[in-house]
Amino acid sequence: MTYTLAIGDRGYSSWSLRGWLLFDAFGIPVQTRTARLYTDELPRLLADFPPARTVPVMRTPDGCVVPESLAIAEELASRHPEAGLWPADPKARATARVLACEMHAGFVALRNHCPMNLRVSYQTCEPPEAVLADLARLETVWAWARAQSGSTGPWLCGAYSAADAFYSPVASRIATYNLPVSTEAAAYVAAHLAHPSFRRWRAMGMVDGADQDFYRRDYPQRPWPGPQPLAAKAVASGPSVNPTCPYSGKPVTDFMELGGKTWGFCNPFCRDKTAADPEAWPKFVEIYQS
Repeated sequence: MTYTLAIGDRGYSSWSLRGWLLFDAFGIPVQTRTARLYTDELPRLLADFPPARTVPVMRTPDGCVVPESLAIAEELASRHPEAGLWPADPKARATARVLACEMHAGFVALRNHCPMNLRVSYQTCEPPEAVLADLARLETVWAWARAQSGSTGPWLCGAYSAADAFYSPVASRIATYNLPVSTEAAAYVAAHLAHPSFRRWRAMGMVDGADQDFYRRDYPQRPWPGPQPLAAKAVASGPSVNPTCPYSGKPVTDFMELGGKTWGFCNPFCRDKTAADPEAWPKFVEIYQS
């Protein structure tokens, strides 16, 4: 048995992103079950994970259901101390937990005005004063965390931790809505956009179902400010360089063109997530560079 994680739309569900990063960024295997937000799919999925009321929710290998991202973080840290979800240094660990708790409960104005949408980036969103106040608070706690932990790298408390996973959706909001932040905060955002696990999640989010009207805004758009993916596209047929899918090992049925060659996958989602950002997928990069 392994862990099972119930999530919503990858392009929009910020809490699901947090939950999934707690696995992928720390090398903990997990199977996912997905449901589309604002549809009957979500309550039907959650019926299999009582007493959860929303996503993400985890089922452990021994059958324990754990709703809420903070609880998931703590349970995974207890079961996998070697994974390093929290910093080893006591002061840095305490700081990281403070950060995660504030993110879990705060920044309501920012959440409401700038819902997570990984599929677009806007030139502006005309942030009101309450959103600017939330941004100022983010700058304050991020600087405090670095001072407390002595972190000099890209992350808040030394190595990438659960605290950074919790702030990943905020980083995406700053990127999506081009929110005004300091040079230091912008560098922290850029680190998130380039993080391998975030890139994989966003690649899946780009092709994970149709656009959700709830998240649509009429602001003028700009290019995504994160790493630009290689130019790949789906094509109707092969033959492909590779006879089996780089992820499942199954025979290929769906095809993608990149670098003047055709590559094969075992289903449309494997193909489409790869086409969205080929360099985000180590198993594909391995055959692409060989």
